[in-house]
Amino acid sequence: MTNTASASLCFIVVAILLVGACGASEAGRPRSGPARAARLYVAVNGRDDWSGKLAAPSAARTDGPFATLERARDEIRKMKSAGGLPQRGVTVVLRGGVYQREKPFELTADDSGTAVCPVVYRAASGEEVRLVGGKAVTGFKPVTDRAILARLDESARSHVVQANLRALGIADFGEAGGGGLELFFQDRPMILARWPNEGFTRIVDVVGGEPYDIRGTVGDRIGKFTYEGDRPKRWVGEKDVWVHGYWFWDWSDQRHKVASIDTDKRIIAVAPPYHGYGYRKGQWFYAYNILVEIDSPGEWYLDRETGILYFWPPASIEDGTAVVSVIPTLVTMRDASYVTMRGLVLEAARGTAITVSGGANIQIVGCTLRNLGADAVTIADGAENGVTGCEIYGTGGGGISLSGGDRQTLAPAGHYADNNHIHHYSRWNRMYYPAISIAGVGNRAAHNLIHDAPHMGIFFSGNDHVIEFNEIHHVCMESNDAGAMYAGRDWTMRGTVIRCNYLHDINGFEGRGCVGVYLDDMYCGTTIESNLFYRVTMAAFIGGGRDNIVRNNVFVECNPALHIDARALGWAADTVDATMKERLRAVPYERPPWRERYPQLIGILADDPAAPKGNLVARNVCSGGRWDDIEGAARPLTTFTDNLLDQDPRFVDAAKLDFQLRDDSPAYKLGFKRIPIERIGLRKAPRR
Repeated sequence: MTNTASASLCFIVVAILLVGACGASEAGRPRSGPARAARLYVAVNGRDDWSGKLAAPSAARTDGPFATLERARDEIRKMKSAGGLPQRGVTVVLRGGVYQREKPFELTADDSGTAVCPVVYRAASGEEVRLVGGKAVTGFKPVTDRAILARLDESARSHVVQANLRALGIADFGEAGGGGLELFFQDRPMILARWPNEGFTRIVDVVGGEPYDIRGTVGDRIGKFTYEGDRPKRWVGEKDVWVHGYWFWDWSDQRHKVASIDTDKRIIAVAPPYHGYGYRKGQWFYAYNILVEIDSPGEWYLDRETGILYFWPPASIEDGTAVVSVIPTLVTMRDASYVTMRGLVLEAARGTAITVSGGANIQIVGCTLRNLGADAVTIADGAENGVTGCEIYGTGGGGISLSGGDRQTLAPAGHYADNNHIHHYSRWNRMYYPAISIAGVGNRAAHNLIHDAPHMGIFFSGNDHVIEFNEIHHVCMESNDAGAMYAGRDWTMRGTVIRCNYLHDINGFEGRGCVGVYLDDMYCGTTIESNLFYRVTMAAFIGGGRDNIVRNNVFVECNPALHIDARALGWAADTVDATMKERLRAVPYERPPWRERYPQLIGILADDPAAPKGNLVARNVCSGGRWDDIEGAARPLTTFTDNLLDQDPRFVDAAKLDFQLRDDSPAYKLGFKRIPIERIGLRKAPRR
């Protein structure tokens, strides 16, 4: 052995002995080492040329915490290259304060921990750590430009203040149509100046000149319509007016730049591209991004030509911090594994706060994710990554997106969203941005509390997911023909179990009806079991699908509790050939493991595939409301057994919304199994 080789070997041995490196024992437990993980510290008053140690405050301090997450990350890389992670891993402790991010914090496979030596980034105990993707706006002053004051509503003139964003180094504003700069004040999203201030106004008529008909519903393909009243006369001279509306269907919205306004004929024409479904009389919209519509506290407007921000603060501008979103995301993880982020506040990014792609055992724990332009967390591919105990609100899009697993082999991903409180989401992207989205194979959403949203609570697609112990209420508040839980249009996406959830007070826009669990357009093979539905329109909905199970549920004041139709035998027949068969051919349904897991798919094409066969409705309890709404062609193809429909179910205390069944309930004689209602919803846990 050469002297160089001998010296190298000695260095490695000494390093392992000194720090108890994980590199040599990743597969098992460390044989010895410190009682806790090695620690590095980061602080807003730290320096990246220091050691990362926790030092006592001192005016003459020459060492202490790092200043940035990147410096701590790079120090961990040095540890790994020098012989491996310390036994029990590394914890990066962030001291309290505001960390304004100029770019996303990026982790890759090089930044991974292991099962016994994880890497943790967490807030110091009892301290608030904020990762901010925006920039504080300073230099507000009263509006003095007479031309601007003349345009403002008289009630607003003494309240509106202005600041120059370009002078603060902010020049990328994005557009008002989406994905652009937003304003937050006192940690709340402010309102881009709009009319009406709340709710919508209606389309009086469509005048585009290209009428068309969708199954008897008449509209126009061109975005040109009339409105009521003279409010738009105030907008003459505005630079960048937009409208946001539900132009044809109650579940499909779009934002449009206004091309022209004819105030004499009361006609608004929007700029293409036009809405895919067209426009219809009576549908609803509002206008926004209009300087003259700053007429109530909280409204703001940005002149994208001058960079001047105009704002009517809901409190004195000195009593809060105004922040505008700047960077697209806060944290990205690509192929990293065994990394945890705990106890942080992540806010004011224009897009999604945390994106995870690939890797395994990534955990987002006990964080607050708020005031974002898109989702809170997206997880794609990899295995056993999840979000636990987080508070998520004020997002422009949805909450948590989980996607992973292999549909060809039915190998599960094991991703999870557990014990999270997700509310007041989808501020900007109103439709199809749920609190939790689940795709792929073998993922789980459990013990989440979801409420106050314009559209879905949970969207799912794929196979073999578990959705359990969630409480969902007051969702689909701006849409109809939508579901608190929704999936649709596939024979092959089977095996999902929806059990032990509590869905209540879900009735759609203007109280005109919505769905609890919505298996849309021939969705198949889903089990809806042991759930409690209270005041939900169309609580359990099977839209022409096969092999679904509705079993052991309690329905209270639902209208109806159960819906089953045979749409593929009628108006949706074209979908069978155009979509369903194509998606069937996309998976190996006649080969293992598919043929063993889903034997109902074998021979489906020869078994009248458009017919809603194989559905089972058993041992349900219905009290108040209406039991069913079942299409004639579907009823003889459905098996009904042991449902308690016309008797008092003997609730413990219905007046106090305790819908647990008493021991003497007649439902038990029919085979009903007790629902563990007490376990539904958020759990008290140290990680929350």
